[in-house]
Amino acid sequence: MEDEVRTAVMTMVFEASDPDGLLTVLAKYVVMARGEPGCRNIDLCNSFSRPNRLVVISKWDSEESAREHVGSPTMVEMAEACTGLLAGPPDIDLLEGLSAHDLN
Repeated sequence: MEDEVRTAVMTMVFEASDPDGLLTVLAKYVVMARGEPGCRNIDLCNSFSRPNRLVVISKWDSEESAREHVGSPTMVEMAEACTGLLAGPPDIDLLEGLSAHDLN
């Protein structure tokens, strides 16, 4: 099925030096990113095992829409607002969304 559309999943893992400040920035980002072209869903998660770790998981219509979002004003604003709130650079990954059905 060559013409089948595959979704893209973007993960962004943040280690906070200021957890409350970072939570505020990422909560705003998640609300704004939900309206971006191609965004199917986006969630903000707090790690149970690492108290200063926040993770954003988003699902996109395509790899192209996810890559376009990376340079969007919404993403740039979020990245700039993270200045001084992180213990290190975020770990960002773009994954191909597969389902169990795809693995046959």
